[in-house]
Amino acid sequence: MAISFETYETVALEDSDEQWELVCGRLRKKPGMTTEHEDAIVELQFQLTMQLDRNLFTSRTNTRLRIANGSFFVPDLVVVPREATRRLRRERPRRLEIYDEPMPLVVEVWSPSTGDYDVDVKLAEYQQRKDIEIWRLHPYEHSLRAWRLQPDGSYATFEQRGGAVTPVALAGVRVDLDRLFAE
Repeated sequence: MAISFETYETVALEDSDEQWELVCGRLRKKPGMTTEHEDAIVELQFQLTMQLDRNLFTSRTNTRLRIANGSFFVPDLVVVPREATRRLRRERPRRLEIYDEPMPLVVEVWSPSTGDYDVDVKLAEYQQRKDIEIWRLHPYEHSLRAWRLQPDGSYATFEQRGGAVTPVALAGVRVDLDRLFAE
């Protein structure tokens, strides 16, 4: 039996110990993550926070993106335009943080519990949303695989191991992959 958005929002807001997604009308609890997964997210968020223009962008680790089929995913990290957060405060105060518009950067970190799901299911949905850049960081292979939206609506893919990478929609921001994956 499919649950309503209202039920989903209530569960997500009241169960602060878990991160819930809504996938095709069914609740999906995000599983626990490894130390390597968490370290990559913490380091990435630190690097972004130190470089992002706080008047223009913020990074989030527990926010939801609305998917076209009525599902809601919780990426590991999202860079959100400040104007979008301001709009939600005005239009939906005290409600679950959910974004409909394409984001400049959406990041999933590979983990043993979610690696295949993130690539097989979430990636296609982020591309359908037209998120500008989508990253899959792999903390065990020390690699980045990125999908970048092209002017014709397709995505170009590239992979990188080490060095610095600059997200296309975040002028002046450089992410040091060697530091990100340092032990």
